[in-house]
Amino acid sequence: MQYEIRHKDKFRYIDEGSGEPLVLLHGLFGALSNFRDLVEHFRKSHRVVVPMLPLFDLDIFHTTVGGLEKHVHKFIETLDLQQIHLLGNSLGGHVALVHILKHPERIKSLILTGSSGLFENGMGDTYPKRGDYEYIRKKTEMTFYDPAVATKELVDEVFEITNNRLKVIKIIALAKSAIRNNLGEELNQIKQPTLLIWGNNDIITPPFVGKEFNKLIPNSELHFIDKCGHAPMMEVPHEFNVILDKFLTKLSQPATVV
Repeated sequence: MQYEIRHKDKFRYIDEGSGEPLVLLHGLFGALSNFRDLVEHFRKSHRVVVPMLPLFDLDIFHTTVGGLEKHVHKFIETLDLQQIHLLGNSLGGHVALVHILKHPERIKSLILTGSSGLFENGMGDTYPKRGDYEYIRKKTEMTFYDPAVATKELVDEVFEITNNRLKVIKIIALAKSAIRNNLGEELNQIKQPTLLIWGNNDIITPPFVGKEFNKLIPNSELHFIDKCGHAPMMEVPHEFNVILDKFLTKLSQPATVV
């Protein structure tokens, strides 16, 4: 299903459904297609908002996790979103963490899946000669447990990015920024209920990373999905949506008085 790309000020985003906002932040090689099943499912119960992060549009000095967080903060203020369920995958999870630590007041809950912020074995470590399609195909397949999820369309998308010299420079800048910006000592400040959904076969942010987030974020719960890599919402959307549904339903129920 195609969704309308909305424009407000400098922001481009999808805005579907109504109810409490569920804001989705994509990763370094992310696109709106990453969240297609999630948007389709949750637009029936929530206002699902997906901002397009300006990964390649910021100047090089602001091409950092912090620069992306400032963009997200201004976006949330511009749309005046309140009581937000903030979900981030990979680099998007890292941006969500920085945001909730700086501006917790509008956030009702946090959802992380394959998030950086503690450890990441990312694509920014080694770069091939531009034009090496086979290398990019293999790297893209590594994102998933099932390599078939890395469709030709997805590989072409990543190949186009890595074939652009300026975009490669910005990807490396973002990857290095993510490695430098380790949040381990700050995570105990997060007070909101936090859901961690991790692929048991994630080799980019392996299962031990999910366990470490669970240990460091006070009010958090961790769910592993078998036969699943770094992007559960793409690879196993049904299982992902069931876990997220239960979490959001629980938060919407009034607390029982004992």
